Amino acid sequence: MALIGYARVSTTDQDLTTQLARLKEAGCTKAFSEKKTGTTTNGRTALDECLAYLREGDTLVFTKIDRLARSARDLQNLIHDLEARGITIHALDQNIDTRTPHGKAFLGMLAIFAEFETNIRKERQLEGIAKAKEEGVYKGRKATAQAKKAEIEALLSAGMTKPAIAKQLGISVASVYNVIKAAS
Repeated sequence: MALIGYARVSTTDQDLTTQLARLKEAGCTKAFSEKKTGTTTNGRTALDECLAYLREGDTLVFTKIDRLARSARDLQNLIHDLEARGITIHALDQNIDTRTPHGKAFLGMLAIFAEFETNIRKERQLEGIAKAKEEGVYKGRKATAQAKKAEIEALLSAGMTKPAIAKQLGISVASVYNVIKAAS
């Protein structure tokens, strides 16, 4: 019956120190952490490792519900799978404990609000991009591979393979193919 912690921030420039310290203060014997988006559980290797580490009777501890998931569906799936394995969760900030009916109900409500917050943020971002495009300020990111078209063509002429070109220029093989295709 161990307390196992999980900490997450969305971007690499954010810091996990405070979350990890709080998990330690809460009595977690082990903590998993990562810097990945919470909008999906896909690709979150530390979360996968954490879930694999948990055993029946353990409690998964995190600071806030949105650290675990920002999608109501993902959160409900995680909770369902954990409960089936005899594992409870505890969110420190919201004081949610799924061992109680109140905790389960409150968890469901917070999951919906976390997803709502993500959707509102996305909507605002898209509105900002549309406005910037309208004003001619937003140009999108620069096409890195297209800027290296001459180099790609020269290396191809020299007999270099497409994967070797991609590696040398620091671009994907698909980008090499796209440049060749656009040139045809």
